[in-house]
Amino acid sequence: MRSGRILVCDDDDAVRSSLGFLLEKAGYNTFLASHPGEIVKKIRESDFDLVLLDMNFSLSINGEEGIELLRKIKVLKPETPVVLMTAWASVELAVRGIKLGASDFVTKPWNNVQLIKIIETSITLSSTRVENSLPLTDTAERPAIFQDIIGKDPKLLEILDIVRRVAPTHAPVLITGESGTGKELIASAIHEYSGRKGNPFIKVNLGGIPSGLFESEMFGFKKGAFTDAKSDHAGRFEKAHNGTIFLDEIGDLDFTSQVKLLRVLQDQTFERLGDENSITVDVRVLSATNQNLYYKVDKSQFREDLLYRINLIQIEVPPLRHRKSDIPLLSEFFLRKAQTIYHTESKTISGEGIEWLCNHPWSGNVRELKNIIERTVLMSAGDNLKTDDFILASKAGRKNVTDLNGTSETLDETEKKMILKALEECGGNLSRTSEKLGITRATLYRKIERHGIQTD
Repeated sequence: MRSGRILVCDDDDAVRSSLGFLLEKAGYNTFLASHPGEIVKKIRESDFDLVLLDMNFSLSINGEEGIELLRKIKVLKPETPVVLMTAWASVELAVRGIKLGASDFVTKPWNNVQLIKIIETSITLSSTRVENSLPLTDTAERPAIFQDIIGKDPKLLEILDIVRRVAPTHAPVLITGESGTGKELIASAIHEYSGRKGNPFIKVNLGGIPSGLFESEMFGFKKGAFTDAKSDHAGRFEKAHNGTIFLDEIGDLDFTSQVKLLRVLQDQTFERLGDENSITVDVRVLSATNQNLYYKVDKSQFREDLLYRINLIQIEVPPLRHRKSDIPLLSEFFLRKAQTIYHTESKTISGEGIEWLCNHPWSGNVRELKNIIERTVLMSAGDNLKTDDFILASKAGRKNVTDLNGTSETLDETEKKMILKALEECGGNLSRTSEKLGITRATLYRKIERHGIQTD
């Protein structure tokens, strides 16, 4: 049963009554305030677990009263979470409020289920910020879901502690960091440590979905919605119902698709393509990117309101070069794994080999380290891997290759030729082409766009 004291601030009698009834039914103790003076008085005299604050009161419709009230609340009770209520057209104002310390916002008319989740999450996160949590100092002491996240670096242990505290909530999490740092592993750990474990964990590479297919892929479609729609199809959000959706490479999403995504994240309601009936889902949203979204917001390439909707909590995964002490542990882990997968004889890494690995820059981070270890295991004849073995394997993975005619070309050029040849052999059919190349259609779409290949 939920508990907590919530102050509902709105000048509309019907809104206050409706919210009071909803919150009381959900198990909260609700207190009501109708004008700025009453709000400030109650904040001064009592402690609340959360304030639900409308942005507009009777004297104004520009939201400035709400902003001023937020400032006062944060001065009087800085630890009290404030959730803002605003009309959809005023989401920009809500984003401004978040910058001033609000924990989240909801739009009117609100979705009851979504509102309760936001309130519950805001209260939970507020309480965990002031609690002292013991860090996960030893791999052996970690829950089983963390066993594949290798390392003891303080930066990594801090991340795992955040995961442990945030996972049980409904909070949207933005995971940032360079390519290959293990953002998907962190997302998976959040899902597995949450109450949604056992329900779907749907991974979506947004960089691999062309803008024209965004709606059909994410929201699904009805039979007959377009030429190839032979039957009803559930989208990714529908498949993630009661579970978690992981939106990878969210920084690659075009502006039009960002608007469509924002509306779904706001109340978790959408329509399949070609269908007028709305579908409501219960989905935890995790996102990841290797880009600086704040920079993209400044350049008008990413919506600021979407950024604040997806990153109630942000986790920055450090590059491998900033956690060098974990390289020996990771190397041994990938060595054992490679030997099991490829059924090779038992091998060890020499002291000089470990030293070379620790001093390598690892621009591709953990993913590059894994590939180098696997390649070295397969290429080396000896049972003790030395510096020369790793250097040889590293050179073998470089981007320049030589074809049978002795002509040097990049792997990108080679890949483009392979795709063009496969397209020709399959008569331009993208499904057969992806099967021939052994990749998914989404991956094929992404590669076609990257190489600038023209298709019908």
